[in-house]
Amino acid sequence: MSGTPWPLRLWLGGSAALPRPVEDRIARRVHDGQRAAPDRLAERLGRATRPRPEGRLCWINAASVGEVASIADLARDLAEAGWRVLVTTTTSTGAARAARIEAGVIHQYLPLDTARAARRFLDHWRPDLACMVEGDLWPRLLAEARERGVPLALLNARPSRSRARAPRLTAALMQGFGLVTAQDEDVAAEIAALGFARDRITVPGDLKAAAAPLPVDAERLAAARQAIADAPLWAAVSTHAGDEEAVIAAHLQARARHPGLRLVLAPRHPERADAVAALLEQAGLSHARHTETAGPGSQEVWLVDAIGETGLIFRLAPLVFLGGSFGPQGGHNPWEAARLGAALLHGPRLHNAPAAYAALDRSGAARCVERPEAIGAVLADLLGSNELAAMRTAAGRVMADRGAARLRTLSALRRLCDEE
Repeated sequence: MSGTPWPLRLWLGGSAALPRPVEDRIARRVHDGQRAAPDRLAERLGRATRPRPEGRLCWINAASVGEVASIADLARDLAEAGWRVLVTTTTSTGAARAARIEAGVIHQYLPLDTARAARRFLDHWRPDLACMVEGDLWPRLLAEARERGVPLALLNARPSRSRARAPRLTAALMQGFGLVTAQDEDVAAEIAALGFARDRITVPGDLKAAAAPLPVDAERLAAARQAIADAPLWAAVSTHAGDEEAVIAAHLQARARHPGLRLVLAPRHPERADAVAALLEQAGLSHARHTETAGPGSQEVWLVDAIGETGLIFRLAPLVFLGGSFGPQGGHNPWEAARLGAALLHGPRLHNAPAAYAALDRSGAARCVERPEAIGAVLADLLGSNELAAMRTAAGRVMADRGAARLRTLSALRRLCDEE
């Protein structure tokens, strides 16, 4: 371990020496912080709440809801190919999304990255293949998997500031990976620059772009459309603190030119709904909450305080602002909205998915708004315009050729397993 970067040595040493009572407290804090089911706390300590099925098992670690959505179809493909599939997440929203994959896919919460929890987890599940999604790399779990000879793959690798800030640490974490699938050539070049063998890197495309359209309840969609009727409508999705103030100001500005304008507002974290509702009340905007009504009703704003509704929102709203693009979050997955024909507005801070937004901007399906206070003017100009219709048509065109990434990723995984 002499060549191992000191932060990694410190982490691995600390993860082995952590006293059990401290480990228990951390597990409870993480679990309670996610408002996860109390009877699943043991999973955070590596104690399985489900038996391991017979046969080859592929473990896919997808941190939260966006990562789970990106691998949902791939997980089904693996299940159809005869694999047993285990998906782990850190968040409860990710767990809820994983439950919708079905196809016999098992969900467990990711254990703490301690020696005891990691060993307990791997001893029970004995994966034949381990896939980390996008960049969720946990040193102890990776070290224990390598020690057991488990083939490792990093799927859908995206741009990462940590690779530039700590290249030696990232390179050390990636030792033992037999495969990296990158979202684009720039990411592939970043990883190759760390010393990772170029012949182990493939660029199948972005799994998020290849995902199937989000599901929707047809009856609820019809009811929502009836409630909206002919009123002009837009949506703001995956918003964070700071975004909502800009969205409310934009709505009020655009409403002056478009009387009767309606807004669907879906915070990234539904537990923030009370704070968002307070902002709406301060602005004098009537609102209905998802948990209290099946649809927007007659209120000006429909506040979506639950997960799993974006399939409805993106079908309902012709124009969507995606949050997290003015702040440090770096933007969220734009493909889901584009696949359902929504035109997109976003801010300039997009380091999580620069290639995705660039492709949509170039095609005319999306537009960058440089400042939060400019959203209102852009919104007012686009609503009901021919330009908005053209943006939606462009979204359909740009998504038409992006379905192959999943099949290419599956082929790469098969080659990795054949080599082992």
